[in-house]
Amino acid sequence: MKNSGIISIFIASIFFSFYTFGQPEISNIRQETDTVGLYDKLETRFDVDGDFANPFDPEEIDVSVTFTSPTGKTWKMFGFYNYSDWQTMWMVRFSPHEKGNWKYVINVRDRSGETTSETLSFNVEDSPYKGPMQIASNKRYLQYADGSPYFGVGLWYNDGYAAFNEGRIEAEVLDHLKDLGVNFISTFITPLETWGSGMGRYDQNICGRLDEVLEMCEDRDMLLSLNIWFHSYLSETVWGGGNSRWNSNPYQLVCDVKDFFSDEESWEYQEKLLRYFVARWGYSRSLGIWFIVDEVNGTDGWVSGDSLGAAAWGKKIHDYFKNNDPYNHPTTGTRSGGIREWWQEGYETFDLAGREIYEAQGFPIISDGNITSSETHPLTYSYRNYAGQVQKLWNNFDKPAIIPETGWDHTFYEMSMPGYLSQYHNALWVTMATGSAMSPFWWAYSNRLNDNVITNQLLYFRNFVDEIPVSGLTNVQPEKIENSDGDAYAMGSDQMIFGWVVNSKTDMANKTVTLPEVERGRYKLRIYHTWRGEFIEEKEIESSRNKISFDIPKMQIEGGHANYVGNDLAFILEKME
Repeated sequence: MKNSGIISIFIASIFFSFYTFGQPEISNIRQETDTVGLYDKLETRFDVDGDFANPFDPEEIDVSVTFTSPTGKTWKMFGFYNYSDWQTMWMVRFSPHEKGNWKYVINVRDRSGETTSETLSFNVEDSPYKGPMQIASNKRYLQYADGSPYFGVGLWYNDGYAAFNEGRIEAEVLDHLKDLGVNFISTFITPLETWGSGMGRYDQNICGRLDEVLEMCEDRDMLLSLNIWFHSYLSETVWGGGNSRWNSNPYQLVCDVKDFFSDEESWEYQEKLLRYFVARWGYSRSLGIWFIVDEVNGTDGWVSGDSLGAAAWGKKIHDYFKNNDPYNHPTTGTRSGGIREWWQEGYETFDLAGREIYEAQGFPIISDGNITSSETHPLTYSYRNYAGQVQKLWNNFDKPAIIPETGWDHTFYEMSMPGYLSQYHNALWVTMATGSAMSPFWWAYSNRLNDNVITNQLLYFRNFVDEIPVSGLTNVQPEKIENSDGDAYAMGSDQMIFGWVVNSKTDMANKTVTLPEVERGRYKLRIYHTWRGEFIEEKEIESSRNKISFDIPKMQIEGGHANYVGNDLAFILEKME
């Protein structure tokens, strides 16, 4: 009896030691391909046999992959669990930035131990891709990873993320938008943690749908501005209606809504969530912006909690991405679009200073709707509102300025009115001419907007900004400019000056544009008809006493065709050797 008890204890101790201290196992490694294009996706799937209960919790099961480039640079990527493929549920995604032979190893650590795979390899060859977006060396504009310039032209296009192949973003619509010059869309995502998945576990229908959206963007060379926390999911009482969706957010099991930004347990879950975002989607060349929070002042944590604490929370997320996203995708975040909703702390923190504008929320506007009673035309009020906010961002922050949400029906003119088209048109051009790095993110794609926003005006604007090598411009500053009858805005650099001139009450024909402080020399002037989408005049001019003036041509009826200049034009003055 005594010997038998000793034997039982001995066997139990061996079993316990094996279970507690045995190493996890990696098996069934399936590399998608041996050759990958530069900036394209390498996806490797594998099985993990380990001691864990929640595969989404890196404290229980930590999967990471170390990639080594041909020049010896190392990249650490997180692996992630994806049970949409029941056969092989672990994977890593990676986008290489160098050509040649890469090597990598998979590392798994669980509660019982740690193990590393054999060394794997793949080759990287040329591709047509330019890589993910990043901030240009001039700090004011954007570029692709290969250094080529990027100026964003797009709008909000929201999906729904109900399930695989179910959502409002459609491939055919993206094709149409691409034909119109659109190179980015902005979208918000529903929380990955749902009542169905539970806290700390991520709904794979939502995740799979985001996979599909990013792949659709990759196929069309579009970027995605991904809003992680849309204000409504953090609101129980603020603004009401569809703006209060806290009841659908399982974080209420962790903390009160007003404490979301400061609660320590909430942050522990959020940190793991951010890791999953980086692991699953950080690879994508179409992931343009980590849009951390949209309209933070529309949350209970801001209104009933601590607004400075909300700013500190935003910085924690920004810092997490800076420390853990090897592709260094830019960040942004916003307050809402009222004139008083200036978010100094947010603009200081995020990579992109993003100011929303909703003109009917306190901006100068004809409030009684009577145009004849006002000395200022409503279109003039509008473009001056946009100009003033972009200029304020430019003057206060040494970083790219953007307008990440604007438009919709918070405007003087209603959608489908001719004035709405002019208002939108002007917002595109005046933000470009005052230093914005992207077009205003108009809210939001729908049939209500399509007759005035989803038009060739986008294409005409895109064709113009493609002529400006924004990432290569040096010493970029607002340029002094005068319009003999109307307003004028311009940006100057060592290479060129570009701008926009306008008069809302009459046309620009025969008006004189003057730049009183330019470097002496010869310039090539190109005048662009913004409504027609083409350069209508090109000539060489020379500065006189550091001053350049040029007249806008008058386009008259010719051969039975009316050629009207219109109320505004754009121009480029390129310095000649």
